[in-house]
Amino acid sequence: MGSQMVSIFPEELSFAFELDKQSYCNLKLVNNSEHYVAFKIKTTAPKKYFVRPNTGVIQPWDTVVILVTLQAQREYPPDMQCKDKFLVQSARVPPNIDPDEIPPETFNKDSERKVEECKLKVVYTAPLANGPRSLEDHLLFHSSMSRSSRHTADSNSMHSVGSSEESQAMIHLREERDAALQRHRKLQQELEMLKKSQLQRRASFSLKLIIMVGLVGILIGYILSLACSIRSSEKAHDEL
Repeated sequence: MGSQMVSIFPEELSFAFELDKQSYCNLKLVNNSEHYVAFKIKTTAPKKYFVRPNTGVIQPWDTVVILVTLQAQREYPPDMQCKDKFLVQSARVPPNIDPDEIPPETFNKDSERKVEECKLKVVYTAPLANGPRSLEDHLLFHSSMSRSSRHTADSNSMHSVGSSEESQAMIHLREERDAALQRHRKLQQELEMLKKSQLQRRASFSLKLIIMVGLVGILIGYILSLACSIRSSEKAHDEL
């Protein structure tokens, strides 16, 4: 793993499968280089999974956590076996690149560009009795499990050093949780704004149509009134 530009944890995505309920899994990408690295995540079943962020840039020696959501399913897969796969692509990019405007050719393989690819399997498991039920529960559950693992691994070390490392781990996990929640809320806001924009466009179109019909009606009324006036004038002229 050390020779790779980006390390990926875990090596397979595990989801606690329940009918009509979403399930979540965290994917951690670690930049093992002194360069800026762009990443892109693909899946063989894009309608089943929601990945945020699915593209981005990792700073040197930094880590990014991806939240992968399995959408609610209406039926169990055969024998609880899943054939879905994910592909994580990573490539070196300039430091001044905009994470929201990564060129598509960044992940094209050629002789001058090194693109790393890692395929990940998907595994469905039975839900835990006390496992997470919502996005917030998942993040809290993941944080508590990570803290528990760290505490067990460091139990034989000095108390002062262990407490310091645990505090730093808690802060880092809370930041990851808050960032994931913020991305989730931002996406919901964007969806709401898109719905409102579509409604406003429909309302604007309806208003324009009403105005046009009104103008046409006024114009027709004016023409009819003018025609009647001309006929009256001609009739009066004939009588004279």
